[in-house]
Parts: sequence; C-alpha cells; structure tokens
Amino acid sequence: MSTAGRPIRLLIVDDHPVVRDGLRGLFTGDPDFEVVGKAGDGAEAVAMVERLGADVVLMDLRMPRMSGVEAIARLRGSAPSAHVLVLTTFDTDRDVLPAIEAGATGYLLKDAPREELIRAVRAASRGESVLSPAVAGRLMGQVRKPARDTLSKRELDVLKLISDGATNREAASRLFVSEATIKTHLLHIYDKLGVRDRAGAVGEAYKRRLLP
Repeated sequence: MSTAGRPIRLLIVDDHPVVRDGLRGLFTGDPDFEVVGKAGDGAEAVAMVERLGADVVLMDLRMPRMSGVEAIARLRGSAPSAHVLVLTTFDTDRDVLPAIEAGATGYLLKDAPREELIRAVRAASRGESVLSPAVAGRLMGQVRKPARDTLSKRELDVLKLISDGATNREAASRLFVSEATIKTHLLHIYDKLGVRDRAGAVGEAYKRRLLP
C-alpha cells in the first residue's frame, strides 16, 4: 500500500496494446495497486495524468506523437507528484541519460522479473530511485569518465566548426591559426573522446551533449 494507506495509483504507458494489457493484468487483482488507465503515447499519458492523477507512471520511451522523455519532462512541470518509472527494452546511453535527466524516478528493462517490477513500482511510489543493473552500470560509467575527457574551449570551437562541415583550412582561417594547429587540436579531441576520425568525434560530441 502507499504511505497514505490506499492502493498505489498506476498509469501504464506503451504504444503496444499487448504490452499494456499484459502489464495491466500483472497489477490487476492485487489490492495494493489500482490501474487508473492506459495510454498509447506520451501526449495521451500527460493528459491522463493531469486528468486522473497517478502515483506512478510506467513509461515506455520510443513512442509516436510524443516520446517518453518529452512526456517525463512535461509531467515534471504539470504533475510533479507523479513518479515516472521507465520500462523499456532500450538501455543505450542515448535512451538512459535523457530519461534520467528529464526527471525519471527509475529505469527498468522489460525483461525484469515480475517481482522486481512490483518492488520497483512500490519504491517509485515512495520517490525512491530504482535502476536495472545494466542502467546503473551505464550511469556509473558516465560519472567515472576521467577528467581528461573534458575538452578545452578552443577544442570545442574546433569541434563546432568541424560539425558545421568546415575543412581544416576553413577552421584555421576562422580561428586565425595554422592548419597544423587545427590538426593538433583534432588529435587531442580524438584522444579525449576515444574516436579515430572527424565523423566519430562529431557523433560522440552530440552523444555527450558537448554540441548544441
């Protein structure tokens, strides 16, 4: 039961009807939970939470109309008392980090055992963070990135020009330095980002949100 002595009010959000029905069946019949509704995308989820209220929102990420991450961010503003527990099949950095940054309370993968999912929903209703082992490992990896990965302002300037399609000569002209200096900056960038070429550097920079 929730801390208020009533069932935990749960909203299920997934664009696959079979998944929604399966999750509803998992919680229906348990007096500790009340499934207040099901939504097929982020926009519908936001509207339903604002209308019906929910203690916990089980949220998929990749959905039509409005993604889970956008919905999480919207709910943080419009329904801050609703705790979002991400339940998805994706555990890449580009899925995990934006969801946590948007305000998700927890992040589980869909292969989680039934008991683990139920425990996670209970914990989320109390505002406690719940992370699957794979997700926790990714977050720790981000936290532990060595300081040498930090790019200098000039290296960021070079990276921004390269991402806009500038050649070494054009970048040198814009920054009033020699092409050799640009090449040196690029070598440092490759080393810090752990990549081998310009395309890899730009891709990794967007992944780490070093570029707007």
